[in-house]
Formats: sequence, C-alpha cells, structure tokens
Amino acid sequence: MIFKVLYQELPDEIPVRERTKSLYIEADSERNVRQKLADRNYNIEFIQKLDEAHLEYEKQSELFEVESV
Repeated sequence: MIFKVLYQELPDEIPVRERTKSLYIEADSERNVRQKLADRNYNIEFIQKLDEAHLEYEKQSELFEVESV
C-alpha cells in the first residue's frame, strides 16, 4: 500500500499549511509508516492511505516519488 504523509520538518513547529510538506511511502499500515519515519524526527500531521484512483491522480504530479525506507 502507498501512503501519503503530510508533515513539518521541525518537530516543535506549529503546523502551517504553507510549510507543510508531503512524501509517499510504501508500507503495510499507518503504524508501519510511523515506525519507518521515527528516525527522521518529523512532526507528522496526517497519514492517508491512497486508494487506486487517488494514487493515479498523485502520480500525475511532478513531485510524486515513493520513498524507500
């Protein structure tokens, strides 16, 4: 499964839409995503499991790249 993760790079930063970044990661569950990203010290705002239609939409973006962790 592919998950989209919305996050802030600084763990103590207040979430602000303009500074929110996203990444895509392959994992079995949301818990597994959090485990894989634990060493990055991100302030994770939201993790969304992408269904097939949403994944196809995201693939159209130039910024789409699945991270291998």
